[in-house]
Amino acid sequence: MIDRRNFILETGMLACSGLVLGGNSLAELRLSDIKRIKPKALKAGDTIAITSPAGAVWDEAQIETFSNILKGFGFNIILGKTLKEKHGYFAGTDVLRANELNDLFANKKIKGIFCMKGGWGCARLLDKLDYKIIKENPKVLIGFSDITTLLIAITTKTGLITYHGPVGNSGWNDFTKNSFINVVQNTKPYTFEANPANEDAILTINSGKANGELVGGNLTVLTSIIGSGYLPDWKGKILFLEEAKEEPYSIDRMLTQLKLSGVLDSVNGIIFGKCAKCLAEEPLKSFTLNEVLLQHFKPLKIPVFFGAMIGHIENKLTVPIGIKASIDADKGTISLLESSVY
Repeated sequence: MIDRRNFILETGMLACSGLVLGGNSLAELRLSDIKRIKPKALKAGDTIAITSPAGAVWDEAQIETFSNILKGFGFNIILGKTLKEKHGYFAGTDVLRANELNDLFANKKIKGIFCMKGGWGCARLLDKLDYKIIKENPKVLIGFSDITTLLIAITTKTGLITYHGPVGNSGWNDFTKNSFINVVQNTKPYTFEANPANEDAILTINSGKANGELVGGNLTVLTSIIGSGYLPDWKGKILFLEEAKEEPYSIDRMLTQLKLSGVLDSVNGIIFGKCAKCLAEEPLKSFTLNEVLLQHFKPLKIPVFFGAMIGHIENKLTVPIGIKASIDADKGTISLLESSVY
């Protein structure tokens, strides 16, 4: 039997801790214990939907180009209504974009959902998504940049593995296609090797190896939803980040927010991918990006490296969110410890 006095005491302590934790409440912490759900591996003949849950698609020729790329994998294509909707800078109203995503998950014929572009707007959908439908209909969801919001929220709320990878208006070169195939179509664990090209060199900030679940995405997008209840318990995670067109002071500000919110002190390791065009407007009055990263990451005493092929770049990795992985900060490698699909 449970001791009644201890039960009341523990219950009261838990209730108080919920008040202290705020956005990282007990309800949110329990979500981190949700069993991970793997989608089925994609194969030729599968039906894939293309949607735009964030920004409007102003160059509609890109829709046909992307459709042809996916047809090259042998997929059948369904085009969402949002691809041709314009509502200010959004691809339709919030309700339209959320309903389309819910409907695509509910559709049993659809095996994968690919996002046409990022932009801004996914955070406005989070309270309109049907997480029960999503959990009951697991399928591949892939995108990056603003899509970070959907990926992390859905994995946190449902346990479904999601994929930080190319969108429709990304370049789908051989490097990008190969990574996509090895992660989303093959059912074996995979290791992302460091790119040996000089321009893609790895910078080891803190040496060592670390294990944990991969979670991350665009730095701006991730920091913008801190305190929302749609982020996981960060304890034991491997955090990966990327950014584009932000000056060092802006990167500094956002990393400070991650520090003050407890994220950086909770994770087992950090991968900072690419920061495309992250240069100071007035270099003589600024720290460099590398200096900012060293200031924030060096004191953490956990493995950290900079330069993985993640971000607003031509050669792009597909990284599964919610899958256990091992990183080697000296070699700049990311090894999936299990397949992300079945």
